[in-house]
Amino acid sequence: MTKILCVFGTRPEAIKMAPVVNALRCDSAITTEVCVTGQHRSMLDQVLSLFAIKPDFDLSVMAPNQGLNALSAKMIAGLDQVFEQSRPDVVLVHGDTTTAMAAGIAAFHRGVAIGHVEAGLRTYDLSKPWPEEMNRRVVDVVSAYHFAPTISSARNLASERLQGRVVVTGNTVIDALTEVVARIRSDAALRARLDADFPFLDSKLKTLLVTGHRRESFGGGFINICKALRELARREDLQIVYPVHLNPNVAGPVQEMLGDLNNVHLIAPQAYLEFVYLMERSHIILTDSGGVQEEAPSLGKPVLVMRDVTERPEALAAGTVKLVGTDTAGIMREVVRLLDDPRAHALQSAAINPYGDGKAARRIVDTLAGRAVIPFAAEAAPHARPRHLRAVSLRTATK
Repeated sequence: MTKILCVFGTRPEAIKMAPVVNALRCDSAITTEVCVTGQHRSMLDQVLSLFAIKPDFDLSVMAPNQGLNALSAKMIAGLDQVFEQSRPDVVLVHGDTTTAMAAGIAAFHRGVAIGHVEAGLRTYDLSKPWPEEMNRRVVDVVSAYHFAPTISSARNLASERLQGRVVVTGNTVIDALTEVVARIRSDAALRARLDADFPFLDSKLKTLLVTGHRRESFGGGFINICKALRELARREDLQIVYPVHLNPNVAGPVQEMLGDLNNVHLIAPQAYLEFVYLMERSHIILTDSGGVQEEAPSLGKPVLVMRDVTERPEALAAGTVKLVGTDTAGIMREVVRLLDDPRAHALQSAAINPYGDGKAARRIVDTLAGRAVIPFAAEAAPHARPRHLRAVSLRTATK
């Protein structure tokens, strides 16, 4: 029987790995263990609870003011001990975090096969995003299984002549989103509780949902973002909801520049269930998050990305996402366009998500179990949004 050890440590990883972990644990041909590094502690624990995942190993590596080198060294040493105890056949990691990079190196040093979920994403600029672009390239170099979310990602891997098997799976975040949206839309009591959690939301106003945390935007980038939001907040038809990242480089300028505005709601980072609810309630999403670029189009929400480049070109090609960078004027121009031009908003909302069909986890499990797999082939057919994820008015649904 094949033994798989899933390793992750941040909230985004946990969201995207949760469907894989639960699918693995339901498969009689596979034994599964989970190791979390605790790279994000409280936010990670929220996701584990939501998807009912109990780790077998927990490294709890986070410490105040810890640099990336110290964090990486601690992870590699800790994971080496876990691998010695677990003796997995395959170590399964996700994406581009320090956890994924450290697990890839530690597994490679022990001669353990590595499976990389969300393999092949590239900007081909090591500074954008930093350090994620380096992390994912390192993992792909040492992986035996490359689970590419899209054909474009698979092409990147092929062009680099890497070893290992490439399987196009779709993105597991669509699997996770499918499950959570189904809960919200089918459970009236849950929807009522979520409504009560955000009493400040005014259904008569358009909601701009904002998230931002990228290191490359620290300093001038976040100041420019806040300037744009402060100007946009002058509109009487708009409310801005901003779950503020805990990093002082983000929270500092955001609180200083936006904290006194009545229609700007600066709230704590949200658990995944609550954040999906906020995405459903939004009119436009302004973000630098990779995961949000993938999720929001499935909900029919236009996404403006506060980055100069993206490793997710499929969304740009499909028209679901537009890059606006961190230039104050550029952010304002594109938000105003979507607010004031119903046709522009409708076109971007109707664009179809190229990232998955909700079956990515099943393809990963079947590959690891040695079964035949039909790859995800969004580019071979119209990008149809899954019926169960077609945009609906959450306000209407709750009545």
